[in-house]
Amino acid sequence: MSSLPEAGVSASAAEAGSPLMTAAELRSIGMRYRLRQSALFVAVIFAATQVVCIAYGAANSGGFAYLSKSNVTTAFQQVPLVGIATLGVGILMVAGEFDLSVGANAIFTSIITAQIASGGTSIWLAALTGLAVGAGIGLLNGVLTMALRIPSFITTLGTLGVWTAATLFVHGAAAETFTPTGAFRALTAGQIGWIPAEALWFIALGIVFWVLLQRTSIGNHMFAAGGSQTAAIASGVNVVKAKLFAFTITGLMAAMSGLLGAARIGSISPGDVTTLPLQAIAAAVIGGVILTGGTGTILGMMIGATLIYWIQDVLLLLAAPGYYLTAFVGALTIVAAWSYAMFRRRIT
Repeated sequence: MSSLPEAGVSASAAEAGSPLMTAAELRSIGMRYRLRQSALFVAVIFAATQVVCIAYGAANSGGFAYLSKSNVTTAFQQVPLVGIATLGVGILMVAGEFDLSVGANAIFTSIITAQIASGGTSIWLAALTGLAVGAGIGLLNGVLTMALRIPSFITTLGTLGVWTAATLFVHGAAAETFTPTGAFRALTAGQIGWIPAEALWFIALGIVFWVLLQRTSIGNHMFAAGGSQTAAIASGVNVVKAKLFAFTITGLMAAMSGLLGAARIGSISPGDVTTLPLQAIAAAVIGGVILTGGTGTILGMMIGATLIYWIQDVLLLLAAPGYYLTAFVGALTIVAAWSYAMFRRRIT
């Protein structure tokens, strides 16, 4: 495999136009590259937010239940549902593409899973089928985008409508009951102390995808494909293969999010996760994934999803009107994108 700008030194040196650089200059370039690719910025914001909220909660325990067991447990249940979808959407954004159909994917695949299970099929087989369908939807999005050579934003906006209609066709607008039992329920909606199964899945998937992006050639190829397709192709990267793989992961994570949510709630409503795509994209952007591709971290995506939830939680605890929540997330996304642009310019 041809050498890719994984360490950042060769790419930055080429951009600097200097074939001969000192060791100190190379170390400086590498350090700036690693800083741009880190989640330090959002981690500092998240830590500062937590310190302020915990201090305020401790001082006003009667009127601000931030540290209560029920509030923390609910957060551990809800954050992963957006966070797992964010992992898929964020990886796809790293590869330079978007998927607006993840919400429709999550609903469609979870309803398919519930219907198969209600017909007497093993819940395990039904779940695997649902996850496979979700991955297939993601792959189809990629195939259409690559084959038709149209922006993925347009492709997935179209498939969003297709899978929303498909949900209504196979089931209708009524809620679908989904009440797994036994080991499957323990694995998807169980709890260890304060920690729900969803949180453990979120952490485990985060580790898996960190290894994928940072320690494998396909992860390196996705970064290259999102950063500069021309340079990636010149380096021997199969851009189409890398992007199709990213699309497939996104579809799989959408289905996983839908499955875990259905198992926890016990029912599936066609309108439950209509905001999931925008929440996932916002979380990825807040976590440091740039919209043009080629930059992003798994830790940043996870913190971004968590930060969005906690800030919304604080607004709810302060009895803010519901419409403030989406307005704040929108404003936070704009500020985050601007802040990262300024941050990267300062360290370049």
